[in-house]
Amino acid sequence: MATDLIGAYIACDAPGQAISMLERLAPSHSTVFWWNALIRRAVRLGFLEDVLGLYRKMQRHGWRPDHFTFPFVLKACGELPSFLRGASVHAVVCAKGFESNVFVCNAVVTMYGRCGALDEARQVFDDLCERGIGDVVSWNSIVAAHVQGGDPRNALKLFDRMTDDRRICPDAVSVVNILPACASVGAWSQGKEVHGFAVRSGLVEDVFVGNAVVDMYAKCGMMDEASKVFKSMMVKDVVSWNAMVTGYSQIGRFEDVLALFKKMRENNIELNVVTWSAVIAGHAQRGHGYEALDVFRHMQVCGSEPNVVTLVSLLSGCAAVGALLHGKETHCYAVKCILNLEGSDPGDDLMVINSLIDMYAKCQSSKVARMMFDLISPKCRNVVTWTVMIGGYAQHGEANDALELFFEMLGQENLMKPNAFTISCVLVACSRLAALRLGKQIHAYVLRNQLESVMVFVANCLIDMYSKSGDIDAARLVFDNMKQRNAVSWTSLMTGYGMHGRGEEALLVFDEMRRAGWVPDGVTLVVVLYACSHAGMVEQGIKYFDSMSKEFGIVPGVEHYACLVDLLGRAGRLDEALKLIEDMPMEPTPIVWVALLSACRTHPNVQLGEYAASRLSELESENDGSYTLLSNIYASARRWKDVARVRSMMKHTGVKKRPGCSWVQGKKGTATFFVGDWSHPLSRQMHVILEDLIQRIKAMGYVPETSFALHDVDDEEKGDLLFEHSEKLALAYGILTTPAGAPIHITKNLRVCGDCHAAMTYISKIIDHEIILRDSSRFHHFRKGSCSCGGYW
Repeated sequence: MATDLIGAYIACDAPGQAISMLERLAPSHSTVFWWNALIRRAVRLGFLEDVLGLYRKMQRHGWRPDHFTFPFVLKACGELPSFLRGASVHAVVCAKGFESNVFVCNAVVTMYGRCGALDEARQVFDDLCERGIGDVVSWNSIVAAHVQGGDPRNALKLFDRMTDDRRICPDAVSVVNILPACASVGAWSQGKEVHGFAVRSGLVEDVFVGNAVVDMYAKCGMMDEASKVFKSMMVKDVVSWNAMVTGYSQIGRFEDVLALFKKMRENNIELNVVTWSAVIAGHAQRGHGYEALDVFRHMQVCGSEPNVVTLVSLLSGCAAVGALLHGKETHCYAVKCILNLEGSDPGDDLMVINSLIDMYAKCQSSKVARMMFDLISPKCRNVVTWTVMIGGYAQHGEANDALELFFEMLGQENLMKPNAFTISCVLVACSRLAALRLGKQIHAYVLRNQLESVMVFVANCLIDMYSKSGDIDAARLVFDNMKQRNAVSWTSLMTGYGMHGRGEEALLVFDEMRRAGWVPDGVTLVVVLYACSHAGMVEQGIKYFDSMSKEFGIVPGVEHYACLVDLLGRAGRLDEALKLIEDMPMEPTPIVWVALLSACRTHPNVQLGEYAASRLSELESENDGSYTLLSNIYASARRWKDVARVRSMMKHTGVKKRPGCSWVQGKKGTATFFVGDWSHPLSRQMHVILEDLIQRIKAMGYVPETSFALHDVDDEEKGDLLFEHSEKLALAYGILTTPAGAPIHITKNLRVCGDCHAAMTYISKIIDHEIILRDSSRFHHFRKGSCSCGGYW
């Protein structure tokens, strides 16, 4: 009668009364059933702490858990997750003699997997196999543990072992478990084999299996195969449709996405938040931010409530196109509907805040981004929080702030350790500053933490950093030691050689790339033409340009024409450059006319320079650089009234010339100099060194190129003005502070002045240092009276 009442109370959803009656009964083997029923009910309803409370209470009152009790309790420990409580339950399992019960041990494997304890899960699984009591559920549990624990490669190896065991026949759960692992590592070949097994065994008719197959093909970018499976499915649910929508969205086939939307409506398929979020994410990932915003508005009109994933994707779209106003609107929506709500997940809140920081940083509102960053307690920040802030600084010209924040992060390494993405952002900052010393320190950190071995893009960033910091040989060493390479690896190294004027080596790398089986694309050919231009390899550059369509199947774009104009212009073949522009199959863009204008400055041609400047004016693309080039052309021709007219135009249109700025790396940090800047504590010593050097190189034949002074004053006064250029001041400081024989690394924000270039060429005959100067166009290595540019700069 008592047990009937307990069953009635449980059926009437009155667990308190059932527990009260159980506590009055004497423990017996049969009444454990009711404790199990209460525990099962709590698991089903998600009352996981109640599960553990009931488990403790039944033991306290003398009931002994059986092989039905433990799986439910272990499931609660896994879903919490609580490794410590799960391990203590495992200990009781062993103490009570259930370690040979496959049903209980499978639950132990699943529990450890959900707690992220893969080693413990594997140990229990291996023990099951050794004793020969493992079944298909055991295999499914350990495979699922590795997939959920972010170890898909070992999951695939285990699945291979499972299929080799003739005693085990994979079921629908096995297939559904392993296909996401295939998708996560792009193992489409193995995924096809699993699909074939599902077809042969009839499992593919299960809607969950069909969905997993569609999802696998979609995530591997094989949408034609995904579509075939999708169309062959007799039963489809919203997950099936969402897998297709997500797949098409991720590869940019938005017409197919819209077609699926239409079909879903025609078939009265619910457009849930996953569907909308997938479409928004697809637009955002392709950089189509405004399209993502349109979809979001449509979603709201249809009454679908956005979730955290929707907002994160939308903010990514705003960041991609710099839509600050729309980003602020999304921020307001997040504050009202997502953030800081009672019962909200702190992890979800942080995900949204990280996306807001990223959006503000990429929309060049770094002060707002930093304010939000500072409002988060250091204990609550995760690695993404630090990375988006550092990356925002690095990508938008605030490289010093990026490095400062990175070192602050390292100071809290016990709280947060940088990952490969963080390191990549910091290396971008080093590249912008040409901070070779810091870049080497970060490379050492990468080697100590073995980050370059798992992330190819870290090695690519190292190649870029060394190239832009003046050590192209170190960049080559990083490249040669890479276990895996992608197209960016080859292109980065070629770009580096091009920047340093080593065109022949750039072309050798291009040949190596083709022999390795990589197919050049439009970007690769831009780099090849750039390298030819900066090394004076005119005929080779023309040859590559002419063979683009025939040999590589690439139709030349405006950027390729701009490179060829630059190539011809640097070589002084201005008439050919102009004819090329006139024969272009598309309208020339500002970059083409700037290339011609720059050539007119190098090889004085006032008439053609004026023509290029007028075309830039028609395109409304004048900037301080184009005005300065035209002013230089007039100054070279000693047309001072025209120089004054250009400066008046700049003042009238509000265009301000960027001041020349040079900085030099030293042991005690970076010293920065502007033209005429004598505020540095070592200015007196620098002045003495410069005066001595100028006198000595004049005796060797150096004549100041006074056309670069751009002032209508006598030549002697112009020489004094040239004496104060920022790159000369940086050189003097470098000589004072750099150990004998060590290279002096100088960076300038503009192109190097022609007079400074000539002076440094002479000075390199006198001093023991190699002078490595990076300007806005390329690198110059001054050694023993010659420059690596060979006059092509």
